[in-house]
Amino acid sequence: MDRPASLSHTTWVCKYHVVFIPKCRRRALYAQLRRHLGEVFHNLARQKESAIEEGHLLPDHVHMLIAIPPKYAVSEVIGFIKGKSAIHLARVYGERRRNFTGQHFWARGYFVSTVGRDETVIRGYIRRQEEEDRRLDQLNFDPDEPPSGGAR
Repeated sequence: MDRPASLSHTTWVCKYHVVFIPKCRRRALYAQLRRHLGEVFHNLARQKESAIEEGHLLPDHVHMLIAIPPKYAVSEVIGFIKGKSAIHLARVYGERRRNFTGQHFWARGYFVSTVGRDETVIRGYIRRQEEEDRRLDQLNFDPDEPPSGGAR
């Protein structure tokens, strides 16, 4: 089981599988750039209190498993990573290649999917919670209170 992270009033485990591509899906992520981009992505994620737990930079797309605190929207963090990394690439590699597009390095949009618990585990947890609530209601029985399942 993953160890939950904490904010001042929240304990959380929010992980996402994210995929995005370079503009026109060109095979721009060659070896030297790929090694450098991994470090850049990790640094940018840390600036948004996020952590890239797993990542693969393939020649024509990027996969990452990223943990993002609930106080940030996924779109905010991914937009930040894509935007700042494109600016960084333009500054570092833009002078070396004439047709490097810089701020337009990444295509618009991305794929995101939540990485959560198994559905049967969640269903079992919910069922157990309902049973636990009923048990507590029986322990705290007050004849003047309506039952928790409905109105009088």
